[in-house]
Amino acid sequence: MAYAERAVSIREYAAHVVLGLLQTKDYARAVLSVGLSLTGEEHLKERVAARLGRQNRLTSPDRPDLWVVLDESVLRRPVGGAAVMREQLARLLEAAEQRHITVQVLPFEQGEHDVMGGSMTVLTLPDGSEVAYTEGAHYGQLIEEPSEVRRFAVTYDRLRAVSLPPHMSLDMIRSVMEDNYRGASVPSRSERRHLAQKQLQQSGRWRLRGGGRRDPWRRTSP
Repeated sequence: MAYAERAVSIREYAAHVVLGLLQTKDYARAVLSVGLSLTGEEHLKERVAARLGRQNRLTSPDRPDLWVVLDESVLRRPVGGAAVMREQLARLLEAAEQRHITVQVLPFEQGEHDVMGGSMTVLTLPDGSEVAYTEGAHYGQLIEEPSEVRRFAVTYDRLRAVSLPPHMSLDMIRSVMEDNYRGASVPSRSERRHLAQKQLQQSGRWRLRGGGRRDPWRRTSP
């Protein structure tokens, strides 16, 4: 966290959940409410407050460039339930509109890759040096040896290269939000397409019953 507070560039691959810098309050609460180290409600509140507080860095004058690669599973795992996920995915779309934030999605179809099973972060510091950090469910490792950090940086670049381009990534996030986590009264994309096709078919039958093709510009005599 100390390195992240100083970083001028943050590159992160998130394998399981949305990275903390872009989490909504309800999503953060759902994520932080599980785990063996949690001791109670007050501890949970402290964790959530600390996580949300670190997000202020993204709006500060010295804000870092943030490049995020999200595994597709991050979008589809219903952390906190449908309403929480809908708000969280909307937050990702909103964040990606900012020039200093880039969001990509690594799709399932890409198959195996070098960072399976954990998340990875590469931080660039003001002096140009870099550090890396890897994290799993019950471990975290800080890497400071330059040769090792370069290896992680190359690995991250490879992940970016095989991920969906940013505009396609946002389309996928939007599609998952609409289809998987829509509100009860909001039809999915497939349901909307089906409804549109049905309306076109009904419109076609009406024209046939009306005597074939009509000229919309021809007025009938009174």
